[in-house]
Amino acid sequence: MIEATPKKQLGQHWLFDEHSLDAMVASAEVTEGDLVLEVGPGLGTLTKRLLLAKAQVWALEYDKSLIPALSKKFASYDKQFHIENVDILQYDFDTPPSGYKIVANIPYYLTSNLLRKMCEATNPFSKSALLVQKEVAERVCAQPGDMSILSVSVQFYCHVHLGDLVPASLFTPPPKVDSQILILEHRQKPLFDGVDADLFFKLVKAGFAQKRKKLKTSLGQGLAMSKDQIGDLLDSANIDGNLRAQALSLDDWYKLYLSYLS
Repeated sequence: MIEATPKKQLGQHWLFDEHSLDAMVASAEVTEGDLVLEVGPGLGTLTKRLLLAKAQVWALEYDKSLIPALSKKFASYDKQFHIENVDILQYDFDTPPSGYKIVANIPYYLTSNLLRKMCEATNPFSKSALLVQKEVAERVCAQPGDMSILSVSVQFYCHVHLGDLVPASLFTPPPKVDSQILILEHRQKPLFDGVDADLFFKLVKAGFAQKRKKLKTSLGQGLAMSKDQIGDLLDSANIDGNLRAQALSLDDWYKLYLSYLS
């Protein structure tokens, strides 16, 4: 076993529960020969399960101090295991071959930025199982009425599902909240054809900029449009301007997008 002290500043909470580790591997449907990016292998507990599933594991570890021990621990898997010192937010996702998967127990502070980078990559993953804060997993999988920029952003690119709940007590050291496996399957075809993603999310960000305000107000201020212009935009999309952004579905945002283009 690798001897190391978790670093609080790196958000390190290590998981040893075999059932939860196996659930992560199963959630990503890891099979023999799959290339799996593991973000932050830590002590290698999840790495071991991935290797036993006969995956090719590219371990991307930010903490340099852990790399020598991980390299030694998995030396017998030299044909399956590769490790490098990487800041995942700077990682080039064009590096792995297409169809790769991502399986990781990621630090909470990285979650939103990493999800955005993963989803927007020009060479996207095929399937992913991420162990994240329970509240964040629920936010990603939210339905109209409880939507957020995060849920719209991830669901635009991916099919999303909630996996197993992992209680805080199963980690060392225990975090303050429970975690949950977030399962993402990148869409093989775009959700909407021919969409300019920058423009689409310009509308979404404007709508959520003042999420407590009605859509007609937040969009008007966010897009610098007059009351009459926003009224015409919403009417054309057949959307009630008295709603708030969290009430809209992705189809609603697409209708707004088309209306904004016209």
